[in-house]
Amino acid sequence: MSCIFNNYIKNMRSTLICVLLCVNVLCFAQSFPVKNIFPEGTVFYQNIPYANDTLQKHLLDIYLPPNAKKNLPLIVWIHGGAWMLNDKYADMSYMKNTVKSFIDSGYALASINYRYSTDSVFPAQIKDCNKAIEFLYQHASKYNIDKNKIAVIGFSAGGHLASLLALSNNNNVKQFYTTPVHFKIKLALDFYGPSDFIMLANNPDTAVNNLRNPVSLLLGAMPVDRPDIAKLASPVTYIDKNDPPFLIVQGEKDESVPNTQSKILHAWLTLNNVKNDLIIVPGAPHYGPMFDADYIRQKIFEYLNSYLR
Repeated sequence: MSCIFNNYIKNMRSTLICVLLCVNVLCFAQSFPVKNIFPEGTVFYQNIPYANDTLQKHLLDIYLPPNAKKNLPLIVWIHGGAWMLNDKYADMSYMKNTVKSFIDSGYALASINYRYSTDSVFPAQIKDCNKAIEFLYQHASKYNIDKNKIAVIGFSAGGHLASLLALSNNNNVKQFYTTPVHFKIKLALDFYGPSDFIMLANNPDTAVNNLRNPVSLLLGAMPVDRPDIAKLASPVTYIDKNDPPFLIVQGEKDESVPNTQSKILHAWLTLNNVKNDLIIVPGAPHYGPMFDADYIRQKIFEYLNSYLR
């Protein structure tokens, strides 16, 4: 009987160990859902607090090429999600070839969280982005980053924030900072981000003039009621001849952000003699793998190699 009992205990122990291992693997996969996107040997630094607090929305990740040397140019990834959804892993799953190419080509990548509009209205989100990049600037040597070579890439809401970061960087908008910043944005890669909330409010689709619309939730009011805040939050407000180069990409069939938002950004940049290109992807919706196409990636690296090397 004791022998049977001992075997039972051993079997239970083995089963328990297997269960715990499976749980640990599952938890790791859930906590790091994009690991398999990156090349083998990529160096990961996860969940770094950038604002001296314990907020989950004040964390960032850093990804470095294998055997990384010093002074790597940095690309900062800003996720989409209507300013109230997703996290620092978002948008990577359908841009996996582009993400992999960043690391393969010797660039450092940092992805950042920021506070949702449902927790804190604008300008909390741009304050967080500025805080995160200033952290990366101040700690650049620790992570082998060249603090003078920083680009931003953003998608949808993240495209808006990336554009706003790049265009307001030389305007010293006090509402956008919690502490002074010293970094300079050398390049902006904007994927289907809103650029002009006043223009959005005049769109025939008046969904934006609804208190529960993501733009209204971001601003804390409808654009038609608070055009001052809408203007403050609009990237086009800050365009001048000293702004960094822009690559703008949007889908022809975007159902969430009218592609006229990218076209007006392109037009204002061009009028101010700021280097930029606009790609309207034929038949493409608001987001998805159509934006991970070879010809778009080729254009991205044309800009990166010109302005970040």
